[in-house]
Amino acid sequence: MPADTLPNWPAMSIAQANEMLAGPGSPLELEDAVIDGVEMKVYKNAPPTIPFILALAETQFPDRDYIVYEDERVTFKAMAKAVRAMAAVMRDTYGVKKGDRVAVVMRNYPQWPVAFYAALSLGAIATPMNSWWTGEELHYGLSFAEVKLAVVDLHLYERVRGHWDNLPNLEHIIIARDSDEEHNDPRIGSMEDYIGDANSWKDLPDGSWPEIDLGPEDSATIMYTSGTTGKPKGALATHRAVISNMFNSMTCQARMFLRKGEAPPEPDPEDRRATLLAIPFFHATGAFAILLPSALRGDKIVSMYKWDADKALPIIEKEKISAVGGVPTIAWQILEHPDRDKYDLSSIQAISYGGAPSAPELVSTIKKRFPEAAPGNGWGMTETCATATLNIGEDYVNRPGSAGAPPKAVVLKTCDPDGNEVPAGEVGELWCKGPMNCKKYWNRPDATAETFRDGWVVTGDLARLDEEGFLYLVDRAKDMLIRGGENVYCIEVENALYEHPAIMDAAVVGIPHKVLGEEVGAVVQLKPGMKVTEEELRHFAATHLAAFKVPVEIHFMDEPLPRNANGKILKPVLREQFKPRG
Repeated sequence: MPADTLPNWPAMSIAQANEMLAGPGSPLELEDAVIDGVEMKVYKNAPPTIPFILALAETQFPDRDYIVYEDERVTFKAMAKAVRAMAAVMRDTYGVKKGDRVAVVMRNYPQWPVAFYAALSLGAIATPMNSWWTGEELHYGLSFAEVKLAVVDLHLYERVRGHWDNLPNLEHIIIARDSDEEHNDPRIGSMEDYIGDANSWKDLPDGSWPEIDLGPEDSATIMYTSGTTGKPKGALATHRAVISNMFNSMTCQARMFLRKGEAPPEPDPEDRRATLLAIPFFHATGAFAILLPSALRGDKIVSMYKWDADKALPIIEKEKISAVGGVPTIAWQILEHPDRDKYDLSSIQAISYGGAPSAPELVSTIKKRFPEAAPGNGWGMTETCATATLNIGEDYVNRPGSAGAPPKAVVLKTCDPDGNEVPAGEVGELWCKGPMNCKKYWNRPDATAETFRDGWVVTGDLARLDEEGFLYLVDRAKDMLIRGGENVYCIEVENALYEHPAIMDAAVVGIPHKVLGEEVGAVVQLKPGMKVTEEELRHFAATHLAAFKVPVEIHFMDEPLPRNANGKILKPVLREQFKPRG
């Protein structure tokens, strides 16, 4: 039944629901605080630190599965034991202390959260990095954050090894999942030698949590993002910021019930929800919006080596997966898979996504194929620690083009180029304020001053807000496209193309794609007398860029690329050369 024909919907306005959820006695109660001189609302009942969440989960859900990967199953108790053991190794063997940067660079193995939580429990700053990056890109990330210790899988170690001599701050590397390898370098350790394989973590001694003075405003993570310069920037977040993202999401989910005239359900101790993890832990969404909330609720995460819809369907049936999604790509592949009806997918309760443009018809397709599942979409950035808004349930069905309305802790406004707020309904640059915002960019005071202003994140997104506060993203002020949830900054790809001796001019644009949202397209002009084929140019780009950044289609122009009077390339004109894909 369409939401607009449901009786008593909406039972209350967004503002009324937000007020009720933020009020005294609510688990999601807000209180006033001053953080770095900025007044804002914060969640009164939020856990103080990230390690506190795992310690709580170990007590509440010791025998529940937390991380499942192929034939490896790790309970909350086993995870906590492994984290404490790994933290002791980091501290006693490698000298990791509060404030040190510890990189985590690997696929979504069970060892990823062990390294992540262990670093945080010591007060170190966990610094996840993109496991798709090339060795050159990883060198930049490790160097820029002055990483002291890196925990990597064997495949990623091979990419880093050739750059290590040029990384004076990187004292040691711990390699995960390399039990059969022998390393003669004393700077290298093996996670398996220290704590064994994942299925044996349950047999580790209990150990004790590090005694560290750690609080909500201490630095927790550096998540790499990118900017118009094309070079990644490290967004520094506190423990409060990361945890507030979870409470933003919880508030929006509870609001869905109030809007239907129902009381938000009480936590059910027998409710064993499970998420199929289809996005990397190194994303803010993977780490902050899935890994940590799952620990808070006692939920299971089922991880795959890489996303494969053919393999996902039997996993959903076997593990009774209740939540799937991540980016629109994943949702489309499940919805349109030819073997979908061969499996019992009735356990699915939610299909949510964000991080990429999504077609409005996606929500109607979800409701058609999975009538009982709650579709969800949201908006956030690395700089907002993932979730700032969430559009879910009936609100999403009725506003499929919106990214949702914020909870009371989050304030959105749209501004003109001078920073003046524009009226509701008018397009402006989106500004966002709330306890989930990062503090700054690591070692980038110039970029920090541009993006972080008096508690606000100046997003670079063009958007409008309706009278009820629902967010509609219009375009991106920053020159960026999003391919399947991965940020691709055009100037970075353009710079790689310019490295080729035959290229005189280059521009990168997004090609609309039904499943991925966008793909990378390029238009180039060759230097007089020079020749290069599309295949050769794509191969050249692949030696400089991660695979997802390499253009899938390159057009050649004999004349100069079109520009405006200021010399800027007219990319809307170039986009017309490409046909939508997928």
